[in-house]
Amino acid sequence: MSSTERLQRYLTDERGSGCAADVEERLAELEAIDAVAGGPELESDVDVLSALANETRYKIVRILHLANEELCVCEFAPLLDVSDSAISHALSQLTEAGLVTRRKEGKWRMYRATSQASAVVVALDGSRDL
Repeated sequence: MSSTERLQRYLTDERGSGCAADVEERLAELEAIDAVAGGPELESDVDVLSALANETRYKIVRILHLANEELCVCEFAPLLDVSDSAISHALSQLTEAGLVTRRKEGKWRMYRATSQASAVVVALDGSRDL
């Protein structure tokens, strides 16, 4: 059964009318939604979500968001049960995804959550209350 045949059956069952014009109208509506959903931000959003899909990386973002200040790379080691190498790798991935900024201060690297990272943390925290 083709996808348009399934759509026609759905429209007939749920809306009482599944003629060809109804199917074409609904397809046009769905294609408009798809054009927006698959817009230019899609790849960037998937990169952000992928970067957060790891406990260490997500915890780093939460720590930086809650600290509301720059933290030195050395300040993460006592808080995370992973190697220094894993912390550095996680911070690099988060930087590439645009979730943290980094700057060098002497021999130290300083990190801060970006506004996008903070917005994601706030959104997730707020969704728990629903």
